[in-house]
Amino acid sequence: MTKTLLSFGHGYSARAFSRILLPQDWRIIGTTRSEDKAPQLMNEGIEPRIWPGADMIPALDAATHLLISAAPDDAGDPVLAALHDEIAQRADQFEWVGYLSTTGVYGDHDGDWVDENTPLTPATKRGIARVEAEAAWAAIPGLPLHIFRLAGIYGPGRGPFSKVRNGTARRIIKEGQVFSRTHVADIARVLAASIAKPNPGAAYNVCDNDPAPPEDVIAYAAELLGLPIPEAVDFEDADMSPMARSFYAESKKVRNDRIKDELGVELLYPDYKSGLKALLAQEIGA
Repeated sequence: MTKTLLSFGHGYSARAFSRILLPQDWRIIGTTRSEDKAPQLMNEGIEPRIWPGADMIPALDAATHLLISAAPDDAGDPVLAALHDEIAQRADQFEWVGYLSTTGVYGDHDGDWVDENTPLTPATKRGIARVEAEAAWAAIPGLPLHIFRLAGIYGPGRGPFSKVRNGTARRIIKEGQVFSRTHVADIARVLAASIAKPNPGAAYNVCDNDPAPPEDVIAYAAELLGLPIPEAVDFEDADMSPMARSFYAESKKVRNDRIKDELGVELLYPDYKSGLKALLAQEIGA
């Protein structure tokens, strides 16, 4: 029997996941807000739905699996705001439901370690909205929900090399600041492993083994390119957007033991150095 994934907000991470599922003869229905993106999804083997707008009931009726990548907005989770009752009525129809959240739900820990049992104490508006969205999905009775808390995502088309090359990269220095990150290919592998070994109610941190100060990542990218290391700028003096500055409000190192111990995931890119090397090799090869 063909498995059908209905993917709400079929963006960067979901598209990487699709590249694992499609060769296994999955049917994938993916929503996008933009008509301009629909042909690209079709070319990748995805059945696009322009949503909000499209009638999603036939897709819900066909789905065996759900993936929610759409971020909450001021009104809360957009999928539940529009389709809560329809999803709740079909809760026992789905074999697996995945919600892509963020490690921002843990808030600031002054550079200390967090794991999936750490209390959720977000410090930003985005983090608070994610905690509320996680809870809203978890409140649907019988839904086989799996929550994936993603660290900073990088991968093809999302790396530091272009900014280093064009001279706009900066090493923002804030004492004690550390971030965890994850390659998009490893996100896809974690999702596939979870579908193969479902555990409804579980939450998983998705990140690599090597949380690091952001300035170290920029410096290493420059080193790989053979370019000068970008200038260091003190955080307090840096000209940054409110969104960019908000990321520095939280510092923590994220443990990923559960994806390895429970799901058996072996990371393709266990640290940013291996990930950036692979990205650069891919760019050169392209």
